[in-house]
Amino acid sequence: MNYQLICSDIDGTLLNKNRELSEATIKEVQRLSHIPFVLISSRMPKAMRHLQDILGNTTTPIIAYNGGLILNNDTIIESTMINYTVLESIIEKCINTSIHLSLYHADEWYVPSLDYWAEREINNTKVHPKVKSNSDVLETWKTEGKGAHKIMCMGDEHEIDFLYKTLEKEHDNDIILYRSKATYIEISHRAISKKTAIETLINHSYPHIALNDVIAFGDNYNDIEMLKSVGLGIAVANANEEVLKIAKRVTETNKNDGVALALKNLF
Repeated sequence: MNYQLICSDIDGTLLNKNRELSEATIKEVQRLSHIPFVLISSRMPKAMRHLQDILGNTTTPIIAYNGGLILNNDTIIESTMINYTVLESIIEKCINTSIHLSLYHADEWYVPSLDYWAEREINNTKVHPKVKSNSDVLETWKTEGKGAHKIMCMGDEHEIDFLYKTLEKEHDNDIILYRSKATYIEISHRAISKKTAIETLINHSYPHIALNDVIAFGDNYNDIEMLKSVGLGIAVANANEEVLKIAKRVTETNKNDGVALALKNLF
């Protein structure tokens, strides 16, 4: 098969145990520089661009926020934001809890305080947020006509579980919820996914490529639809059981350079 596009999730897939790009991964991506290598993640663009710099593929498009924002350099290919009233509802539901609520729009990241959860994300993504209350962000965005590309809820597992069930019941038609960890909920607009994002990217930037010409790597629930739809969906060995079941192929773990090894064997 003549694969013409490679898409890879970042956390738990492309990065090693230190949340860095290994020398083996950098070498393989650069060796295959004739094939576009697209980063596709729930991360914000700013948390992806430094990885592009290291890989040396800064002119390749990126898919941020699980498909909520698709960029070709600084040109917006597609932007899908969570409805303002839904955002307001989520904020209200977290007011009397200990849940940390991070709000994202493009390269803006707002946190109510630099608490344990904020510091953890700073360490993971190498990006620093602005401190601003959720209600103030809400008012500012309302004035500016903005919405959230992603909402991240982090906190006590029981509170997170209750919030998940409440949001699923009340806003199932508006948003999609991902539990990457028991203490996390990642919230995106219901209309988007990594699969639809790849389709949009292909239609816009690579019209000569079919979905069957794409290789994708992933490890988590939000990767399932993508891995099932592309020509070759590859799971890293540390992926969730559900991901391993649907993957067309399984490579080594992210800690053992699974993406690099798969690329070396395929090409």
